[in-house]
Amino acid sequence: MNDIKYEILIYWSETDSSFIAEVPELSGCIADGSTYEEALKNAELVIAEWIETAKELGRPIPKPKGKLSFA
Repeated sequence: MNDIKYEILIYWSETDSSFIAEVPELSGCIADGSTYEEALKNAELVIAEWIETAKELGRPIPKPKGKLSFA
């Protein structure tokens, strides 16, 4: 899954007792894992599934924004 270009935010959730990985550019795209690495791996899988589902439904797929630049 080296072609993943979307921003992934990973943080620890005390409530869920797991790492949460959110993909802000893809609405509702979220995964979790017992380790940081597992959350990242699961997020990459969910991104691929999100894109596949969007294609099947004929929905637009946002282009990755990449890193924001500050002047």
